[in-house]
Amino acid sequence: MFELRRIVNILPLKVRNQVDAYLEMIDLAREVKNPRVMMALGPAGVRGLLLKRGKQGRPTKFPSSHRAYFDWSYPADHPEMAELYERAKGGQWDGATYLPWNIDVDPQNPEVPIMPEQFLSFDQLEQYGVKLNQRERCAFMHSMAAWMLSQFLHGEQGALMAAAQVTEAVQFFDGKLYGATQVVDEGRHVEVFHRYLDTKLEKLYQINDNLFVIIDALMEDSRWDMKFLGMQIMVEGLALGAFGTLYQLTHEPLLKELLKMVIQDEARHVHYGVLALREHIRHHLTERERREREDWAFEVALLMRNRFMSYEVYEEWFEGTLSREQWRHLVVTSPGFELFRQVMFRRLVPNLREIGLLTPRIQSAYERVGLMKYFNGQAADQLTGDQLIADLDAHAASEMFAA
Repeated sequence: MFELRRIVNILPLKVRNQVDAYLEMIDLAREVKNPRVMMALGPAGVRGLLLKRGKQGRPTKFPSSHRAYFDWSYPADHPEMAELYERAKGGQWDGATYLPWNIDVDPQNPEVPIMPEQFLSFDQLEQYGVKLNQRERCAFMHSMAAWMLSQFLHGEQGALMAAAQVTEAVQFFDGKLYGATQVVDEGRHVEVFHRYLDTKLEKLYQINDNLFVIIDALMEDSRWDMKFLGMQIMVEGLALGAFGTLYQLTHEPLLKELLKMVIQDEARHVHYGVLALREHIRHHLTERERREREDWAFEVALLMRNRFMSYEVYEEWFEGTLSREQWRHLVVTSPGFELFRQVMFRRLVPNLREIGLLTPRIQSAYERVGLMKYFNGQAADQLTGDQLIADLDAHAASEMFAA
């Protein structure tokens, strides 16, 4: 593969970028060692990465099949989920009236940045021959913030659909009651993120291809625990880390308050996933089934890591000037993206450990990609939304970049 990439580097830039996109897909596919995982992710990968179904300008129709679980005796069967349901009822808020929408947001005002300029390594960009003046830097950071929030919005729509499915499929009645509150939460998150993008940033990006693959795979999987694993643990867990990082970085007061409220909802969502899957994965799966889920979670972790390459911004700003490989290096080495990855996986990895999907068998794979350093962190069932906000408030963005 290295030799092939060396040959590709002598091609014209446009052709090189097209080949690079295919090589990146091949690199990702080569990571998948479990054939059952390839069967689960492969069709979604073709639709998302190759056919670009999320970028065709029309609604996507996902065929969905799963078993709905009814219990006509209405048992009180899971005290921890019942307690989470009580917390969720008390934590509801109105996105239309609670947030200070009257605040005037100028996404290119350097005095109140949506994201700080040091998020990206502009020095590295200049080494590639691209020098942006102050006005252009502000406009670029506007684009980057809009891209980031657009992916949050698309992920929340996926979470809305998945939450409805898992509420049908979960086998604890207390879990169904809680699940109904999550459907409301996700609808509210779609509402507030879309309103912020539409009325404050006035810019919306299409769904990133890697995120589309994950949502596609989850919508079509018939297994209830895979929907829980994919959405409640993987997508929601990583989103919780991403929301938290942006909450710390932003100086824009409306966005900060919006993220504060969403984070408290998301903390409950991931907690719910841990409660639903912990016993099931540890005690009710065959060894082959558990291994498949363990491998699947690792592959999705790689997809989520690649989700933040933000090629959509590259195509808008630098296609024809930088190669995809140069942009990818810029993203990987930029302080802000590195911070996003750290915080996201600090939230995700302990949850995988807690539910039983980080056995010694798979740990070497996580070690190879630098994720085992998060193994001993606190899982979602040990953290509340209030605790998360207090921890985020205790660490200033300047300290985070300095670290």
